[in-house]
Amino acid sequence: MARRRVLLFLKSLDAYSFHQSNTVSPPTNPKVLHYLEDRARVHKDAIEFCKNVLQRKSIDWDATFRSNLSQPIRNVDLVVTLGGDGTLLQASHLLDDSIPLLGVNSDPTQPQEVQEMGNEFDATRSTGYLCASTVKNFEQILSNILEGQTTPFELSRMSIHVNSTPLSTYALNDILIADPCPASASRFSFRIRKDDGSSSPLVNCRSSGLRVSTAAGSSAAMLSAGGFPMPILSKDLQYMVREPISREAACLNLMHGTIKPKHTMDIDWYTKDGLIFIDGSHPVHPIRHGDTIQVSSDAPSLKIFLPDHLLPSKI
Repeated sequence: MARRRVLLFLKSLDAYSFHQSNTVSPPTNPKVLHYLEDRARVHKDAIEFCKNVLQRKSIDWDATFRSNLSQPIRNVDLVVTLGGDGTLLQASHLLDDSIPLLGVNSDPTQPQEVQEMGNEFDATRSTGYLCASTVKNFEQILSNILEGQTTPFELSRMSIHVNSTPLSTYALNDILIADPCPASASRFSFRIRKDDGSSSPLVNCRSSGLRVSTAAGSSAAMLSAGGFPMPILSKDLQYMVREPISREAACLNLMHGTIKPKHTMDIDWYTKDGLIFIDGSHPVHPIRHGDTIQVSSDAPSLKIFLPDHLLPSKI
């Protein structure tokens, strides 16, 4: 039997190198400085720890910082991300539906630290909502995976077409379509096209943009904006028009809803410029006046090992 191949996909240490930047002023509060330096140390220690664990296993493995990889990941049996949800999301953009992913939160939030520093600054660290592991249980979870005692789940992703051309990146969390300037209003129209050829009424919008989320992303920005959490394995998408400018109650009822599997949201963009943000601020795809965007859950799923709090039997 061939040896298993594992890729360790790392959050860059540069994310903590604010003091080396010529464009970012270092914090003046010594407690903030100590907090940031500790975060860098914790992440660096986590990298060394996970490398040592992999070294002890009978596997072939390699490690790369996420900033060094932009091509699809191939020829491995497992991808392990080390960082937080941002690192996991970036890795997901490079994976098809054949390679499973395990997220390791390298720097979890420390509740006592948050409580002690709450009157001075926000001391939360990495949420790691989709990360199934931390350094504390990484070796055991990895062993369970390699021995076949744990199997991945399949999370739905979102496909985006612009003028009928598919974008190469599938969204695991959400997309935001908006004017490049956050203070500018966006003009667009949309309708939901069903698989039987029928469609919902056309909705004309002036707003600060449109957000569409998967089930995995429904507990992130969508929930903060007033949306609802969805079952993690749901294939539905949820959409919400951000801050709509409308006086018609009937129209307002159409500003938030769901897109069922095999249904597509068709969007016509009527603002001079626009951007499609996929899973955060990167990647970004530009759009122009007159472009059409199609959004659906017709995308390859992502195989991922889920944390305990997201296991279907515990939701």
